[in-house]
Amino acid sequence: MCHVIVTCRSMLWTLLSIVVAFAELIAFMSPDWLLGSPRSDSSASGAGVDSGEYRPSLGLYSRCLRVGARGIGVSCGPYARTFGEVASGFWQAAMLFLAAGILVLAGVACISIFSLCFQSILKKSIFNICGLLQAIGGLLLMVGLMLYPAGWGSEKVISYCGAEALPFRPALCSLGWAFYAAIGGTLGSFLCAVLSAQAEIATSSDKVQEEIEEGKSLICLL
Repeated sequence: MCHVIVTCRSMLWTLLSIVVAFAELIAFMSPDWLLGSPRSDSSASGAGVDSGEYRPSLGLYSRCLRVGARGIGVSCGPYARTFGEVASGFWQAAMLFLAAGILVLAGVACISIFSLCFQSILKKSIFNICGLLQAIGGLLLMVGLMLYPAGWGSEKVISYCGAEALPFRPALCSLGWAFYAAIGGTLGSFLCAVLSAQAEIATSSDKVQEEIEEGKSLICLL
C-alpha cells in the first residue's frame, strides 16, 4: 500500500532539489557568464536611440551582441555550432562536467517528487540514495566551475575582454549572473544532500509509524 508522507523537512528537500536543478540548467544555457569590455556604438545615433556604451555577454557556448543599422537590436544565440567550436578546451571540459552534474540533479529532482509516496528503493532509503547522488552532482559541478576560468585566455574571450585576458584573469570583463547562479546551485546541491538525511529522519519517525499503524494513507506532519 502506498503511504503519502509529507513533512516539513521532506517537502523542503523536494522543493529545494527542484529549484537547484532548474537554477543550474538555466545558468548553463545563459549567455551571461562573462560581461565583455564596454563598447561604444557609433552607429547608434539619432533621436530616441541610446548611443552610449554597452557590454556584450559571452556564455559557455552562446553570446549576446548589439546589432542592427543603428545598434538598437540585441542578437543572442550560440556562437559554436558544434562542440569542437567552443571557445576553449577548458570550457569543453567544464561543459561536460556541468552537464553531467545537471543531469544527476535533474534525475534526483524527478525522483524527489515520487518520494512523497515511495520512501525506499530495493530496501534502501530513497532519501539517502538521492542525497548521495546530489553530493556527487555537486562535486561534478564544482569541477566544472573550477575549469571554467582556466579558459579565459582563449581567443574568443580576448576578443570580448581585451588582450590582457589570461586564465583566471578576465581583464576588462566581469562575471555575469549566470556564473553566480551556477555557484549558488552548486552550494544548494550540497545543502540538499544534508537535508536529505533530515528528510529520512522525519519520514521514518515514531509519529509516522503510528499514523501508518492506524491505517492512514495520507500522513502530514510538521
